[in-house]
Amino acid sequence: MAELFSSRVIKSAKEGPQGLIIAGVHGDEYEPVLAVLELMNLLEGKLASGSVTLVPITNRNAYFSAARIGEDKLDLARTCPGNANGSITEQVAAEISEMIKKADFFIDMHTGGDLFDISPLSGYMLHPNSKVLETQRAMAEAFNLPIVWGTSPELEGRTLSVARDANIPAIYTENGGGAFRAEGVDELVEGCENVLQLFGMLPQQKKERKAMVKIEDDQPGSGHLQVMHPAPEEGIFLPSVDLGDLVTKGDKLGCLLRENGEKGAEIPAQQSGMVFLKRAVPMAKAGEALVGILPVNKKVYDEK
Repeated sequence: MAELFSSRVIKSAKEGPQGLIIAGVHGDEYEPVLAVLELMNLLEGKLASGSVTLVPITNRNAYFSAARIGEDKLDLARTCPGNANGSITEQVAAEISEMIKKADFFIDMHTGGDLFDISPLSGYMLHPNSKVLETQRAMAEAFNLPIVWGTSPELEGRTLSVARDANIPAIYTENGGGAFRAEGVDELVEGCENVLQLFGMLPQQKKERKAMVKIEDDQPGSGHLQVMHPAPEEGIFLPSVDLGDLVTKGDKLGCLLRENGEKGAEIPAQQSGMVFLKRAVPMAKAGEALVGILPVNKKVYDEK
């Protein structure tokens, strides 16, 4: 049987945490892949303690098709914990899920792929175990991206839901999408190094902390990007907002243009907050996400 994906384990001579860092869950997200490949070179011989397993291309089937999903039309990020005897995506989900369960902490890096441009953020599932939750908060902050976002613990099929069920502290990142961002690679590499420093696996280095928007939203479905402001009809999306804009519920986010040139549906903001996701491909089918808004009025954990 052909290898589902390749990985490299980098070890220290000293006992310590076992980390897992992956990229390429979706085949059209390239900055995380390059970041993990760079980490393979940077971390060799540098770890002060513990070990880290690096997986640069988790979903090879999708990657070599330059697509979000594999040839079986399944989304790996919705298929975990998978099935070792199932289709190609189910097999990959089963193998990566077993690796997650054996780790002491886990990082899964993403972008918006071809479809979306997303403001750089680190996120995690809200967790009933206070120790796991506190560790995830610390990891997400250490990654040092401008947005830290805790979301619903109820979403299933994800790598993070596998980590949740195994009580493994886990974060994911979103950083860009649409056009390739070379600076995104550097941000991801530095973020992973920061998390390794948090766990005492690399020497501490003082770095400038970015101003962060910190949000925790336990509403059902929060964190599910693909359902945000779905298109009510097919058309070309003409946005009226940009990433980082603050909007009020009811504000116009854009409109759809029908194939005959007529103006279609206007898209009102379903909640107040900050625009953090915007469709990068103008053409949208009915039901496809157009814009994402972060509810920046939600209380953050350090205000509780």
